[in-house]
Amino acid sequence: MADETPDATELLFVPEPSWDPAILAFALAAVVAGILVWFPYGVIGAIAAIAAIVRMFRGTSDEVARLPRRQKMTTAVLPAVPRRKPGA
Repeated sequence: MADETPDATELLFVPEPSWDPAILAFALAAVVAGILVWFPYGVIGAIAAIAAIVRMFRGTSDEVARLPRRQKMTTAVLPAVPRRKPGA
């Protein structure tokens, strides 16, 4: 008997790779550097941080909008099984 794996019945959606989290981290580091070193670093960092956050939210809303509204159930629902035997 051949051991074959059945095809997946559910779809998995993975977000696209993005540089936005890394840009946000560097921008927040620039904000902290602006507080400690020179205030224009903080201003530039704050503008870059706001831009990165806006891009992240827009990208997320675009990806959520592309997801299917409903997914067809093709698997059986498993019955609830008690953890302990009755009377034990």
